[in-house]
Amino acid sequence: MSTAAEDGFEIPVTWKGKEMSFPASVQSFGYTHRILVDVEGVEIQLEPDEERNYRAIIVNPDQPGANQPDTALVALIVQVVESIVK
Repeated sequence: MSTAAEDGFEIPVTWKGKEMSFPASVQSFGYTHRILVDVEGVEIQLEPDEERNYRAIIVNPDQPGANQPDTALVALIVQVVESIVK
């Protein structure tokens, strides 16, 4: 799988009353893309499904020393991405 382009950006969210920003990059290949997001040291891959909704996948779930990010936080990040893309 070859990557055609990588563009870095930040995903801003308000989580538990606190403004946060998560670094992300877009990787395009073929007719699709994925977004890689660093959530507190854990890499999350967002990829569009057939209905243009994003699903989140932890890239390395067994990464030593990494805490699993809060699923509600990941869902909020997905919601922000979808609001920008749609």
